[in-house]
Amino acid sequence: MEKVFHPRIKICCISSLEEAKMAINAGTSALGLVSEMPSGPGVISMKTIKLIAASVPPPIATFLLTSKQDVNDIIEQHKYCRTNTIQICDSLTVGTHRDIKDALPGIAIVQVIHVTGEESITEVLSIQNDVDAILLDSGDQSKQVKELGGTGRTHNWEISNIIREKLDIPIFLAGGIKPDNIALAINRVHPFGIDLCSGVRTDGKLDEIKLSKLFNNIKRS
Repeated sequence: MEKVFHPRIKICCISSLEEAKMAINAGTSALGLVSEMPSGPGVISMKTIKLIAASVPPPIATFLLTSKQDVNDIIEQHKYCRTNTIQICDSLTVGTHRDIKDALPGIAIVQVIHVTGEESITEVLSIQNDVDAILLDSGDQSKQVKELGGTGRTHNWEISNIIREKLDIPIFLAGGIKPDNIALAINRVHPFGIDLCSGVRTDGKLDEIKLSKLFNNIKRS
């Protein structure tokens, strides 16, 4: 019998040790810890990010979400927060992904690509050799106040599927995913991982019932 592949689940916008524990107990593989952003939910202090990251046992991944575009700022931020993964939510303007990897050996680098059209395919292909994974989200960097994630909107999953087929590195799918459409997202894109924030929250707080429904629906997909 062919083995069924279930994607890894990353719960983003973790705000406290209690939320981290709840997500881990539910079965998540990774936690997203959001530093300063121009917009969107889930921002916590660097002190809180450091505290949560230090408390999380292996093999759970801890993602530092950063909006910084200068690699020196990203490196400095990470040296304080000490997560095992850096999620770069905007495009780099100073330095390269390779500079970060050279400065922080052993730390995984995940670049966010905001899927706005077929041009996103070209954008991904230009950086695929310099990062460990790609996260496909529904933001919009062109707005006056940038949207770098947490929009609660889905994007064109057909483009995301094309990107997944062209890459040799893992992709995470984000943007508007929730328990009710998780099976559809998996079947349409077949991502390595799924990233959720608002889809498993009620009034901004992580919801244990929604988490349980999410993982039950994944098992049935």
